[in-house]
Amino acid sequence: MRTAKISACQLKLKPVASFEEFAGQVEEIIAQVPHDTDYVIFPELLTLGLVNSFPGSEAFAAEDIVKVSEYTEQYKELFRNLAIQRQQVIIAGSHLEQRDDKYFNICYVFDKDGSHIEHKKTHIFPAESNWLTSEGDDLEVYDIGPAKIGIAICYESEIPEISRILSVKGAEIIFCPSYTFSEAGFWRVRHCAQARCIENQVYFVHCPTVGDPSLPVPATGYGRASILSPCDIAFPYNGIVAEAGTNQNTVISGTVSLEELYVNRETGAATTFKDRTRRESVYAKYAPYNEIASKALIPNN
Repeated sequence: MRTAKISACQLKLKPVASFEEFAGQVEEIIAQVPHDTDYVIFPELLTLGLVNSFPGSEAFAAEDIVKVSEYTEQYKELFRNLAIQRQQVIIAGSHLEQRDDKYFNICYVFDKDGSHIEHKKTHIFPAESNWLTSEGDDLEVYDIGPAKIGIAICYESEIPEISRILSVKGAEIIFCPSYTFSEAGFWRVRHCAQARCIENQVYFVHCPTVGDPSLPVPATGYGRASILSPCDIAFPYNGIVAEAGTNQNTVISGTVSLEELYVNRETGAATTFKDRTRRESVYAKYAPYNEIASKALIPNN
C-alpha cells in the first residue's frame, strides 16, 4: 500500500536579531519531527521575525516587511541542507523574495537531494497589497516523495479553482503554508481546506504561522495546524487526520493512504471528483464563465 507520513511544524513567530537565531528556531522545531516522516511542512512567511534584525525596525511600516528578501539565499541554503541531512522532503513555508523590481510570496519545496521547485502565490490576500506583492501565474503538480503534490499558499485555499486544477493535474496532497492575523482568518482557511478535501477527494495539509504581538510590525497570527482528509467511511469521519493545539509552537504528524483516495473516488459515499468531471457539460452551458463572474461583481442599480 502506498502511504505518506506528513509532519506539520506550527512555528511560533518571534523577533530575532540575526539569521543564526532564526535558523536555531527552525532547527529546534524540526528536531521534533519523526525521522520516518516523508514530508515536513513549515508555515507561510516564517521569515518575518527577521524584520527585527534591521536597524530602526521599531519604526517600520507594513511595506518595509519586504526587507526580509535580503535573507533569501541564507533561507534557501538552510532548508536545502536540512532536506539533505534529514533525507526528507521539506515544504519550506513561504518567503517574500525580490525578483527584478517585483516582490513575490514564494513557497520552496526541497527534495532529499537538495534540488527544489518553487510556487509563487497566485492570489494575494487584500492586506498583502500593503507589501506591494506581485502575483504568480502558474499552478503545477510535482512528483516529489511518495505522492504527487501541489501547493496552495493560504488565501489560495479560498479560491476553489486552484485546488480543482491541482487535483485534475494529479495532486494527491495539497500543502498549504498559511499565516492569518485573526481567528476569523484562520477559520476561513481551515473551512475552505476541509471543503477542498471533500470537493476534490484529496488530502490537504494546513500549516499556519502563529504570531507574537511584540514584533515591530503587526504579526499576531492565529492558527491550529491540521492534516485533513475527505469525510467518508475510509477516513476519520470529521476529516481530521491530525490536529495541533491552538497557537502552540509544536509539530503534528499523521500517515495517509494514497491508494485509498482512488478507491474513494470510485466507491465512496460521495464521489465528488468523478461527478464534477462527469457533469462538466452542464457547467459549460454557463460559459463564458468569466463574463458571468464579472457581472456578479457589479451591484444592481
